[in-house]
Amino acid sequence: MHVYNLFDLNEHIRRVMALNFQQPLWITAEIAQSGQSRGHYYLDLVQKGEGDDLLAQAQAVLWASDYRRLYKQLGPQLDALLREGLEMKMQVRVDFHERFGFKLLIADIDPAHTFGQLDLQRRETVRTLRERGLLDRNRNLPLPAVLQRIAVITSAGAAGFQDFREHLAHNAFGYTFDCRLFEASVQGKNARAELCAALERVAAQSADFDCLVVVRGGGARLDLAAFDGLDLGEAVAQMPLPVLTGIGHDIDETVLDMVAHAALKTPTAVADFLLQHNLFFENGILRLAEQTRQAGAYCTKTAQLTLQQLEATVRWSARERLLAAGRNLDAMQEKIPETTRQLLHRRALQLDQAATICQAFDPEKVLQRGYSITMKDGKIISRPSDAIPGDVLETRLAGGKITSRV
Repeated sequence: MHVYNLFDLNEHIRRVMALNFQQPLWITAEIAQSGQSRGHYYLDLVQKGEGDDLLAQAQAVLWASDYRRLYKQLGPQLDALLREGLEMKMQVRVDFHERFGFKLLIADIDPAHTFGQLDLQRRETVRTLRERGLLDRNRNLPLPAVLQRIAVITSAGAAGFQDFREHLAHNAFGYTFDCRLFEASVQGKNARAELCAALERVAAQSADFDCLVVVRGGGARLDLAAFDGLDLGEAVAQMPLPVLTGIGHDIDETVLDMVAHAALKTPTAVADFLLQHNLFFENGILRLAEQTRQAGAYCTKTAQLTLQQLEATVRWSARERLLAAGRNLDAMQEKIPETTRQLLHRRALQLDQAATICQAFDPEKVLQRGYSITMKDGKIISRPSDAIPGDVLETRLAGGKITSRV
């Protein structure tokens, strides 16, 4: 039995593979891990089945010379394509070395495949959010009349955040804003998890803010993949605050943009939105002030006219009353002598009648008619019970007095 040493075996394998894989092949695989050393990119490629079961695994390398060549073709998006978690279509040369083993040497990359896969995932995410009734939930939240307390989710060193803050700080209207940063990565493999964590922190303090702003600077198209996750879309849709986005792309629309209250293109556009919103409120207040001033002037003018009319009415009414009173006085002056004579005449008649009655009831006249008056101790008695036996009574008659004892 012939026994091979390891080198002979690997050399045989290399020759077999070189004979059968003479031309480069196009393959699709997911990047499980990506590393860089001296300009070379080393990738761990995997293929997963249902339930994320690992079906195949291989190592690949993109040499620095090939990287520079591809970078001239693809630009900055090449770096985004070499990110962990993305499925990539690449042209590879199968290589086997006696010492370093099996490797796939990357010769070309088709970014359209990755974009297509991401687009399919994004469409599926949007469909799920629509079925759950979350797509318009945040958009239906009312915006406060004034937006001043702003929660901001972004990377502290992001240029977009600096532009956003500077634009607000040096606005021409003199508005002040209280911006509090909730730091999170806005690109890279950890971006989605950090964004979700930052959203949870903001939601726990939502009573302290008027709205939430998510901003980032420009970047490669694939950097937007972090904003297309279903978990991130659900978190934004259920946020108790209105969410404004400005993630730095004029053409592409992410899931985050679709579920947000308002999607602006850039961080400075978000700042302009805040300024315009507050300016609209200020203009409304100024319009109300002007309307109040005009209404006050109108009411004052109307009151002045009313007072002038009343003044004229009082003036003419007083004149008419004085004239009427003068006429009444003249009439009364003419009537006073006759009225006085009539009054005196009536009073004279009344006096005569009173005198006649007094004369008719004069005691002397009564005595002359045969009546008498009986008195006891100088007081007139009118009942028998007013006298008791032994009392001395005096009886006055027309001709004199009679004294008697009971």
